Amino acid sequence: MHVMKNATMIFRILLGFIYLVFGLDYFLHFIPYQPMHTGNAASFKEGLKASGYFYPMIKSIQILGGISLLINRYAPFSAVVLFPISLNVLLFHTILVPSGWLMGVFLIVPNLFLGYVYRRYYNGMFIKKPVL
Repeated sequence: MHVMKNATMIFRILLGFIYLVFGLDYFLHFIPYQPMHTGNAASFKEGLKASGYFYPMIKSIQILGGISLLINRYAPFSAVVLFPISLNVLLFHTILVPSGWLMGVFLIVPNLFLGYVYRRYYNGMFIKKPVL
């Protein structure tokens, strides 16, 4: 049990830190290296940026989710909210920019682990037919 507690804390902090840093970087531009994507990857990113709302929204979610995980408040909720972002990063960096696949792994593995350890908090989400 002690090992799972430590692993949960490590993965929660790792995932929270990554999301906080990359979310803040969108607004503050403190990471000097920004790779220029080409081809389908560039088209995909430019389409999202052209919407005008998508990147600020997703980066705000990353910041809030990252803080939530770091301070361990509403962590099971944040793990669920961040999961589609982790999956998209994994797919983007596996299919469109294969050289960056490791970043996707650094997000999806901790996110899946947290989903597993927080599974008891998700029981209410899997009700086949809710009664109102």
